[in-house]
Amino acid sequence: MAMALRVSGRNARFQQWEALLGNRTKRQRRGEFLVQGVRPITLAIEHGWQIRELLYDTGAQLSGWARETLDSVRAEKFAVSRELMHDLGGKADAVPELLAVVALPEDDLGRIPVGPTMLTVVFDRPTSPGNIGTLVRSADAFGAGGVIVTGHAADVYDPKAVRASTGSLFAVPVVRVPSHQAVLSWVADVRAAGIGMGIIGTDERGTVDTAEYDFTQPTLTLIGNETTGLSSGWREACDQLVRIPMVGSASSLNAATAATVVLYESARQRAAAARR
Repeated sequence: MAMALRVSGRNARFQQWEALLGNRTKRQRRGEFLVQGVRPITLAIEHGWQIRELLYDTGAQLSGWARETLDSVRAEKFAVSRELMHDLGGKADAVPELLAVVALPEDDLGRIPVGPTMLTVVFDRPTSPGNIGTLVRSADAFGAGGVIVTGHAADVYDPKAVRASTGSLFAVPVVRVPSHQAVLSWVADVRAAGIGMGIIGTDERGTVDTAEYDFTQPTLTLIGNETTGLSSGWREACDQLVRIPMVGSASSLNAATAATVVLYESARQRAAAARR
């Protein structure tokens, strides 16, 4: 293993790592975030994200995975005391053997893949980092090519969002955009290139059930804020509002859950069309 710098006290370097966990402004200013967990770190490496620093527990007998990661990944290495690793690890009852500081990608809609089978999800002003991560995980599972987070929203790179995505954040392009207008400009360019992308909003007052809409066509699926739903700007942009049929006493679904249902229906339709 390459020589590593040792960190055993709450020095300036530790305080920087701590800030990456709890301070969105510091993450943005430094252009990096702290990643916890074997699967997220593994997927970040596999998908070519820039790993700037690797931290490892000096008090642990490292696993083969951790040793291989430290040996093979080009990054600055830090040997960190067990107590400090526990503080950075995010779990009260466990100490991570490895943590990674990863560079933030650009918020560029050019990262979203475009084509005749494209399926992209927009999450409008989400307030919960956990919901963002869960939606990204579902988007990955059901074949969406990208996720766009619009408006004043929780941070995609909040530790809760990263953990909830279980690593899918590194496999699916996720782009933050200040407002819906920039996304609609991008949609106009996509349509001008000959791709007839439909804009579909999810709403309990939608006029069409999700199973009745044709998701085999290029689609931009909109998921609204957990409390207020879609913004008026997004509602006006929709070609169609679809609803999820429900029974029982529940009046609505959690936003990430609703997204999962719609994404599953999209995947089901596309798989059926591929078999025909």
